[in-house]
Amino acid sequence: MPLLEVKNLSAAYGNYKVLENVNLSVEKGEIVSLIGSSGSGKSTLLRVLMGLLKPSSGNVAIEGMAVNYGSRSSLKAIRDRMAIVFQQYNLFQNMDVLRNVTIAPVEIKKRAKTDVDREARAILDRVGLSAKLKSYPDQLSGGQQQRVAIARALALKPEILLLDEVTAALDPELVNEVLDTVSQLANEGITMLIVSHEMGFVRKVSSRVVMMDKGQIVEVGTPSEIFEHPKEARTAEFVSKILRH
Repeated sequence: MPLLEVKNLSAAYGNYKVLENVNLSVEKGEIVSLIGSSGSGKSTLLRVLMGLLKPSSGNVAIEGMAVNYGSRSSLKAIRDRMAIVFQQYNLFQNMDVLRNVTIAPVEIKKRAKTDVDREARAILDRVGLSAKLKSYPDQLSGGQQQRVAIARALALKPEILLLDEVTAALDPELVNEVLDTVSQLANEGITMLIVSHEMGFVRKVSSRVVMMDKGQIVEVGTPSEIFEHPKEARTAEFVSKILRH
């Protein structure tokens, strides 16, 4: 049974369809990357999975448990199992790094502060920020702030981590430090859905790659299949353009 299964998922902003009959399954421990041009539906799919945009039709299930996006309790249940990191860091500017990472588990999940604090310090060490516990966001580089955002998501102990263009807002020299952190998480077996334009990274880290266009999935395959032997013309066209540079 897949960890995550999406069947015939559609969504719209008003009359404009942004997802149409999306079908996708993700096994535990897989790293699935979503690629495609801007506006193809990649980020929208992550937002729908998290319940930030309600689907118009279709089904989502985690380990066979159907998600009812119209139910507050069902929405809470899925958010207990998934976490998302956006391209904007959204850190609390008046809190230091450690507090940014611990506030949600303590205040929302009502976990013991001592336990959360200990775990947060270990997570921040994993992402290379153990020396920045008492620093505030405006004292950090963009890459460091994004790593805090990733640590904050990990502190929620998600089964599935969604990463939405986490390097898009960074200066080029800061991109690699964030990608290295994500690569480390991949090596630890965390299940991830990644939206990224960093194709070298996608090829290196992904179990499978999903090509999207106009709100639909065009093709799914291994990195080798997608980048070297695409079956669909739209995939071949996209890959030839991005790999030309």
